[in-house]
Amino acid sequence: MTRVLVARLDSVGDVLLAGPAVRAVANGRRAGAARNDVVLLCGPEGDPAASLLPGVSEVYSWACPWIINPPPPVTAQHLDQLVAFVRTSRIAEAVILTSFHQSPLPLALLLRLAGVRLITGASTDYAGDLLDVRLRPGEDFPEDQPEAERALAIAGAAGFSLPPGDDGKLKVRDYPPVRGLVGEGPYIVVHPGSSAPARAWPPLHHAAAVELLEAAGRRVVVTGGAKEAGLTATVAGPSGLDLGGRTDLRTLAGVIAGASALVTGNTGPAHLAAAVGTPVACLFSPVVPAIRWAPYGVRLELLGDQNAACKFSRARECPVPGHPCLSSVTPEQVVDAVERLISGVSSLSTRRKVRHQ
Repeated sequence: MTRVLVARLDSVGDVLLAGPAVRAVANGRRAGAARNDVVLLCGPEGDPAASLLPGVSEVYSWACPWIINPPPPVTAQHLDQLVAFVRTSRIAEAVILTSFHQSPLPLALLLRLAGVRLITGASTDYAGDLLDVRLRPGEDFPEDQPEAERALAIAGAAGFSLPPGDDGKLKVRDYPPVRGLVGEGPYIVVHPGSSAPARAWPPLHHAAAVELLEAAGRRVVVTGGAKEAGLTATVAGPSGLDLGGRTDLRTLAGVIAGASALVTGNTGPAHLAAAVGTPVACLFSPVVPAIRWAPYGVRLELLGDQNAACKFSRARECPVPGHPCLSSVTPEQVVDAVERLISGVSSLSTRRKVRHQ
């Protein structure tokens, strides 16, 4: 069995979006050929998602100095940790997955020094001997496509394809039953937190939406990390079920899988919902393109002004006073979106829905 390293050094959502490409690499190159042993190289933020991906045999977490913000210092010792792991892990080949604003070349250099003989990646810059298979973004594939499809195209250039019957959607494995945590009966999940303030809907808007959902007879479960306990308590109010700080990513997958719909921003949980097939009302700030990062392959209501002044700025802090791209969305509009999702009216096509914003 060939050991192939697949690299996606970003956050939970990015790792989940790499899932179809991981399955393609695990499937091998030819019909009837042995499956590959996939080693997933990720960063500390993406590590919780890596073990949930079907097709992953081993996970190695490494804090990448040109990806993580704030970055760790670039030292010989830190770089040597990765090189040593690759050298001792019998890695024969590597597929480097990146977004449009990232270069695969620094990682390719380290992998080459570690003895990897075949490396594939997408690079705008001349790669010289660092990449054996190089895709040119904008030439060999379009940049305006979902991240999951971009990653699958990079894996495809290396010769890997999905097995027959695989629909190419996001998937996760081994999440637990959570009825003891969420109780009986249908429910809506509201996940108000965000890794960047520019992507967050105001907390009191969330709280008002929870009140309206409950007034409409919907049971609401509010989720968030341990550091978001104050936020989730505010949003849940007196009658919502507050699970802030009570779920790791695997358990959160189970909570979202059991929900009728999820309300959240451009977050890891939005992609987790796509991986378990739960419809998403996504409060999406246009600081990054929705065509690339909106929840993929799942029923979707995309909310927020996609032509606001912050469009494509990649800002972490909102550059426009009042945060109008999201604060202009009313709680009533979110509730209406949830009702459309539950009734099955919303679109199944992320690509079509986003391009017509």
